[in-house]
Amino acid sequence: MKRNVLRYIIFLATISVAGILLLQFLFLKNSIKQTEKTFHENTTFALEEVTYQLLEYNKKAYGQSAEFNTFSLVDRVSNEYYIVNVNDRIDYEILKFHLIQEFKRYGINTDFEFAVYDCDSDKMVYGAYICAGSDSCGHEKIFNFEKSDKYTYYFGVNFPDRSPFFNLKLKAWYFSTMLLLLIIFFFGYTLFVIIRQRQLSDIQKNFINNLTHELKTPISAIGLSARVLNNKDILNSPNRLFEYAGIIEKQNSKLSKSVEKVLNLASLEKNNIQLNLESVFLDEIIEASVTQFNHSDPGKDAEINIQNNLQGVKLIADKFHFSNILINILENAAKYSATKPVITIQASQGKKHLFVSIIDNGIGIPKELRHKIFNKFYRIPTGNVHNVKGFGLGLDYVKKIIKAHGWKIRVEDNPSGGTVFKIIIPSKSYGK
Repeated sequence: MKRNVLRYIIFLATISVAGILLLQFLFLKNSIKQTEKTFHENTTFALEEVTYQLLEYNKKAYGQSAEFNTFSLVDRVSNEYYIVNVNDRIDYEILKFHLIQEFKRYGINTDFEFAVYDCDSDKMVYGAYICAGSDSCGHEKIFNFEKSDKYTYYFGVNFPDRSPFFNLKLKAWYFSTMLLLLIIFFFGYTLFVIIRQRQLSDIQKNFINNLTHELKTPISAIGLSARVLNNKDILNSPNRLFEYAGIIEKQNSKLSKSVEKVLNLASLEKNNIQLNLESVFLDEIIEASVTQFNHSDPGKDAEINIQNNLQGVKLIADKFHFSNILINILENAAKYSATKPVITIQASQGKKHLFVSIIDNGIGIPKELRHKIFNKFYRIPTGNVHNVKGFGLGLDYVKKIIKAHGWKIRVEDNPSGGTVFKIIIPSKSYGK
């Protein structure tokens, strides 16, 4: 699939999913609003019925009662608090009984508490806290019931938690919304896998191209030299014989290094890192690594400065792998330089850590790419600076070996231009 086609498909799919999700939430919002309206209507009807029952009780008990009038009987102070005008005496037990009965009748299966206004004390006298499904559940007063200046005989009802009512009415919408979110999650994960596979495919293609190029050059040179040496006339030219023999040796060394890198990659992929930890002198490792680097192709033209203030400091490290770490970073510093590479290796000590910094004057690494450079096969785009050879395995190896040691590595800007790779070694890994 072409890259642009994949982008269009992802864009259209994202727009479609976003549209469906928006519609779902609009429907859910409208359903919540409608449920709020239903709750208010049912509560109002139930409280009006309670008022009617109270007046009927007073009429039977006392022979008279106030006239029942549904106009302005129930005031909704807030979403949770209602004040009900009775305009007659109120019996607490009768009120409690009818509140429970009418709320059940109208499907308001949720906790509530009520209070009755007392004219003598001019206070709201707390009645009880009623749990859904039982007359009492031991809850204490939660709400501070407000008085009303409009009525003389009235009671207040508060709903501390209306979620049971809303959950019952909206459970189908909740389920469909959760299902949609789950589908979107799997859709997003599928897109992520597709994009990741596409990236891995591109990385694999680049790796194969680089590997083919790296192997083809020495093989071609060895083949050409072998054909020349296979000619008997070469015996009459000893200088040419030694020259082509030297070419074979040099190209064979390059070929061996390339194969070694691929084999190291396979070993690292299996997390089969076997460290041979021993006590080694830091200055000796640095000097040996610089010497080895100077004999390599990238190091021939590089200028190396060592600033080591930690003479006699020993590390608990794998000498072979630690040396390879330094050489890999030095090779990158030399390769990614538009001018003559000038590299400084600086060793210093803090309160709890030892720092080994490799400072170069190269082209630098943009901040947005620094989190990628330790990824396997990743190579920094160099534009028109120069063609940098390699597999993109060096810094991946560096990161894994440093992690295996229990160390850390940080990438910073060199104020004078270039990059600083700072290896951070904790105190447990060094001493004198």
